[in-house]
Amino acid sequence: MTTLEFAQETGGLGTNNVRDWILNNIIPLLLLVVAILLLWLGGGKGDNAGVMRRLGGVIVALAIIGLAVTTDAGKNIGTWIAGLFTG
Repeated sequence: MTTLEFAQETGGLGTNNVRDWILNNIIPLLLLVVAILLLWLGGGKGDNAGVMRRLGGVIVALAIIGLAVTTDAGKNIGTWIAGLFTG
C-alpha cells in the first residue's frame, strides 16, 4: 500500500496539521519577538508614544491573523455589523 492510498483510506489529504502547527508554534513565537522588539526599541529610550503607535499596528495585524485562521469569522462579523443597523 502506498502513502497516497493510505491517505485516501484514512480521510484524505489536508492541511489541518500544518495549520495547527503554525497556530501553536509560529504565532506565539512571532508575538514574543514583537513584544521584545517593542520593549527594546522604544521602552529604553522613553519613547512611549512610539511604542503605542507600533502596538496599534500589531493589534491590527493580530486581528487580520485571527480572521484568517478562524472559520466563519468573516460571516459572523458581517452578521454582527448588520445587526447593529437592523436591531
